[in-house]
Amino acid sequence: MPKTDTARKALAAVIGADGQVLLHAIDAAVEQPWLREIPAVQTLRRVWADQYVEVHGTLSWREVKDMPSPAELIASPYDPEARYSTKRAVEWIGYKVHLTETCDPATPHLMVHVETTPATTPDDHMLATVHASLEPRGWLPAEHLVDKGSTDSQVLVDSQRTYGVTLIGPVADDPSWQARAGTGFDKGQFLVDWEQKVVTCPMGQQSISWLPNTYPQNGMMWEARFARKDCTPCLRRAQCTRAKQEPRIVGLQAQEHYEALHAARQRQTTAEFSQQYAPRAGIEGTHAQGIRRCGLRQARYIGLAKTHLPHSATAAALNLVRLGEWWAGTPHAKTRCSPFARLKESLA
Repeated sequence: MPKTDTARKALAAVIGADGQVLLHAIDAAVEQPWLREIPAVQTLRRVWADQYVEVHGTLSWREVKDMPSPAELIASPYDPEARYSTKRAVEWIGYKVHLTETCDPATPHLMVHVETTPATTPDDHMLATVHASLEPRGWLPAEHLVDKGSTDSQVLVDSQRTYGVTLIGPVADDPSWQARAGTGFDKGQFLVDWEQKVVTCPMGQQSISWLPNTYPQNGMMWEARFARKDCTPCLRRAQCTRAKQEPRIVGLQAQEHYEALHAARQRQTTAEFSQQYAPRAGIEGTHAQGIRRCGLRQARYIGLAKTHLPHSATAAALNLVRLGEWWAGTPHAKTRCSPFARLKESLA
């Protein structure tokens, strides 16, 4: 590949023009309409539409901001269903496997559900699918241990309301500067009276209005505004708002979502939560076991449906291994503890 951006764009323009000529020739071949139905041609047409744009008769490479979202963009011409994704430092093109397993200490830990999705599918989109699959089989758990990617307030509420399942997992911290500073008045320090539609600040002042949010895209349903006469002279104003003149405005979600998120944030600070959530570390061991024994990260086939088959076979194989070890009396392995963590425990 050329080293400079200009040279790469020039090469892309040449390749794009070649592909366009081929597609125009296929469209012009009216006596051979079957050419348009060839899967490779359909993929080529879609890739060219995603990657190029024609301006004044000239084909040019699209800017990244003008391309479809990663969930829609074909990432590999060899597998049109595969998608590009990243997670921390890992990048890949392909799929994502979602595993659900039991974690009762008195029984073997067996996988009860396997779901394969494009790599761009968010984790929290899969909980409803998992619960819908477990419900008719009578396998719904009272509590489901999940990671931070599956503890959005909407998911917390819907899971409890629809399936009676309580999600246990860390939730995202309050992103406001007040919460990040650690010394400011974040939203959790305000008292909300939902019946009277009044919010009370940490200094005892009450809001004077409760109105629908003017910018619903941020997920807030209501805006509680305080009076300027109360906020302006407040000695703790710098800990509450950075506005030069305007008073504090508190954005609120729907009551169910606000209370579910607030309760989860409070719960995750307790020692009880740490003990309750600890068994979830086993699912990371399951991923590692699937990777070591069965090459879980390698897709041997093309397409979502065919990739799901070895994922299911891997789960079945690991279940057989675990049952064999259970019947042989092999105890559950303990979560690995790093030397630094052991040193910290010894000094505590």
